[in-house]
Amino acid sequence: MINDKRIRIITGHYGSGKTEFSVNYAVKLASMGKKVALADLDVVNLYFRSRERAETLKELGIKVIGSSINTPAVDVPAISPEVATPLQDESYEAILDVGGDPAGARALGRYVEYFKEGNYDMFFVLNANRPETQSAVKAIEYIRKIEDVSRTKVTGIINNTHLLKSTTVEDVLKGQELALEVSNKINIPIKYISTLESVAENLPNNLEGEIFPIKLFMREEWML
Repeated sequence: MINDKRIRIITGHYGSGKTEFSVNYAVKLASMGKKVALADLDVVNLYFRSRERAETLKELGIKVIGSSINTPAVDVPAISPEVATPLQDESYEAILDVGGDPAGARALGRYVEYFKEGNYDMFFVLNANRPETQSAVKAIEYIRKIEDVSRTKVTGIINNTHLLKSTTVEDVLKGQELALEVSNKINIPIKYISTLESVAENLPNNLEGEIFPIKLFMREEWML
């Protein structure tokens, strides 16, 4: 993680687990004593967004930036102007949780002036169990569409293949095969293998990418 660029953009298809990864990534950075800002740029999906855990994250010392309209009963696609703060202020480790499709990634384009080659990472969260990204061809097409509309480039792949709390080692290894195929075809490295802590401890230690154990911050205990 310490070798990742200061600005990290997290994208991926809806249901890939990009928000869960974003939250866990922010928590991990904060636990290392870093000054962290997590900006929720998802203006497409109305469910399971990082801003929903704002209070929990604030208690951990993480600055959460969500909608510019602070009204719990109203949900509109309004991005706060505060997003520019961690992009400009180099004392922050910035994480941008971007909408889970090319239309959602369009919101990122307004900040393109802050993204210079070499000063940011954009991680594509890949879940081989999602129909839209279950083949290399589909996943690559999705990556290219996101790159085109956001005017940024994916720099790393995150294998986050899961079935929520039912995820097994076999699920993760299936996703790893797909991630490797995508990686080899477009020459983008696998950065992380993101999975539940109970699954991570049983994964082989020779996989490409860093094993990144996560907790389920975004799902209530009663949810499957």
